[in-house]
Amino acid sequence: MLPLSKLDSLRARYREVEEMLCQPDVLSKPSRMKSLTRERAELIDVVQQYNAYEKVAKQLAEDREALADPELRELVEEEIPELEAQLAEIETALEELLRPTDPNDARNTVLEIRAGTGGEEAALFAADLFRMYSRYADKIGWKIEVLSTSEAGAGGYKEIIALVTGKKVYSRLRFEGGVHRVQRVPATESQGRIHTSTATVAVLPEADEVEVEIADNDIEFQATGAGGPGGQHVNTTNSAVIIKHVPSGIMVRCQDERSQHKNRARAMSILRAKLLEREQASAAASEAAERRGMVGSGERSEKIRTYNYPQNRVSDHRIGLTLHKLDQVVQGDLAELFTALRADFQATLLDNQDAG
Repeated sequence: MLPLSKLDSLRARYREVEEMLCQPDVLSKPSRMKSLTRERAELIDVVQQYNAYEKVAKQLAEDREALADPELRELVEEEIPELEAQLAEIETALEELLRPTDPNDARNTVLEIRAGTGGEEAALFAADLFRMYSRYADKIGWKIEVLSTSEAGAGGYKEIIALVTGKKVYSRLRFEGGVHRVQRVPATESQGRIHTSTATVAVLPEADEVEVEIADNDIEFQATGAGGPGGQHVNTTNSAVIIKHVPSGIMVRCQDERSQHKNRARAMSILRAKLLEREQASAAASEAAERRGMVGSGERSEKIRTYNYPQNRVSDHRIGLTLHKLDQVVQGDLAELFTALRADFQATLLDNQDAG
């Protein structure tokens, strides 16, 4: 049975948000505008499905009444099964939309990938992971903006940080946080031996300025020249920036833009995401444990997923899922993995809700 009163309340809130988005005082406040736009995006799917539900339910009720009319009976007898099927499909969709969610699910995401154990091969694997996520993003219409890179030799990354924007980004990427392990024969391996390397992935919901206020006197700012492989091609002026948040000790470096102003804006965006994640993690012990488990130390024994190239196999160890299509996964075919992880997460939420 659908909670119709809850659906009515959500639709009323949606209409209220739409009205507020047209008000001049809201239009003049970017942070408020962004917050309301996000809320509208969170509500629109359930509202559209509820509107469709009411339309089909009304038509079905009318057809059932028309069964008493001999002239209409034959016509509505054909329509009723189709309408009942439509209604059942919409009910299922609404039930899915009303399941418990994380308030961060609709946020854009700061994606951090770092080489772990394995030297140059680990850096190459970090680059492979970034390409995998980029290809998935292209498939579903997300946008990826690289915020910061630290390159290694042979085209790999010691670290790459990017902002991923689009519909329900965090809800899909959140389960990617952790240690990823690769088993394959490196290009530099002359004897054909399989090597094991790791890369760590962290997924941080993007924070708005209004959510994370950073006092000027809490920031230490330093302008430097771009460094590292390829740094000389980025710029020859002091446009790279290092920002340190003194109270937390968090440091962020950005050098990919020629403009110091752009690098500073990017660094502040990363810093806000890190501070928001820290605040949310400290709010609940379970979230703190999740974060610690997400990054770990990068050791080979700590892993959420293994990519085995000789066997064309990818295994997610958290849910016991193994797929023999690694060649497709690294090309961005992540839908099956993401769906299974999301379903497991939703089941856990429902179990916890029932237990409470």
